[in-house]
Amino acid sequence: MGKINRKSSNRRVSQGLLTDDDTWIFLSRSFCKRTLMRANAAKAFIRVWKVMEMCFKILSQEKRVTQRELFYKLLCVSPDCFSSQLQVNRTIQDVVGLLRCSRYSLGIMASSRGIVAGRLLLQEPDKEVVDCSECGSSGYAISGDLDLLDRLVMKTDARYIIIVEKHAIFQRLAEDRLFNHIPSILITAKGYPDIATRFLLHRMSRTFPELPIMALVDWNPAGLAILCTFKFGSIGMGLEAYRYACNVKWLGLRGDDLQLLPEESLVSLKPRDLQIAKSLMSSETLQEKHREELALMVQSGKRAEIEALYFHGYDYLGKYIAKKIVQANYI
Repeated sequence: MGKINRKSSNRRVSQGLLTDDDTWIFLSRSFCKRTLMRANAAKAFIRVWKVMEMCFKILSQEKRVTQRELFYKLLCVSPDCFSSQLQVNRTIQDVVGLLRCSRYSLGIMASSRGIVAGRLLLQEPDKEVVDCSECGSSGYAISGDLDLLDRLVMKTDARYIIIVEKHAIFQRLAEDRLFNHIPSILITAKGYPDIATRFLLHRMSRTFPELPIMALVDWNPAGLAILCTFKFGSIGMGLEAYRYACNVKWLGLRGDDLQLLPEESLVSLKPRDLQIAKSLMSSETLQEKHREELALMVQSGKRAEIEALYFHGYDYLGKYIAKKIVQANYI
């Protein structure tokens, strides 16, 4: 059985003809094979067919399941083949690569951690309009049903979309009603972005193409990796990346913001940070200015968190964001 190779060596970049606004990761036509001739590969081969069989049953019943629910279903019916969630996740990616389809078309629903707040009106089919500016600091929970997200009716008078890496920072900005001072939509995936949050952000970028999208992340390799996932998609989902990628600018934190922070707030990079930095450096998708920021992180051996700006007071973060936007200080 031949399938598209999802390794980084098979990664390619789709580049917009005139700008980098429509850039995303995709996988080229390098293939790898599953065979029954080797014991370890034979089990991976069987897992692909077990997942396809289960997806067929799910679709036949007109149901949808999350990856976690699918794992427990497979664990019950095929315990010899599936022992971990990771095996199921990788097998789903294999099936997507084999059939050249989206996981949603297999009946697999995204589990979402994302929330949105600010100057955005949302209306699900046959339901009342939700004003996201009135959802408080908890925000509007983003559904994992991509079909529902695709059918949302959206209206806004915002001028910016701001991605916030951390849930606590999102809550602070929503509580301070930053979107009243800077007409904006706030969105967070509470860390590494899930599919549903990326899908909704992509939909907003297509529905409101005039709104710039900016990211507020920690100044460390993980923060940059989160920004790049929103911007380009991920290698493992190369066949689906175009469904979720959108043009994202880096608002902060960046190297020139370190002067605003007390020296004591900078902490040393961890081994995991250096691993992420090495992976990012090897990526052809990384823009030159992003690469320079990453090199500065590694050279300094330091990292900085958004919360360090609270040194200037809890209301300083909103002022920091406003000044950055007004001065167009983003990359």
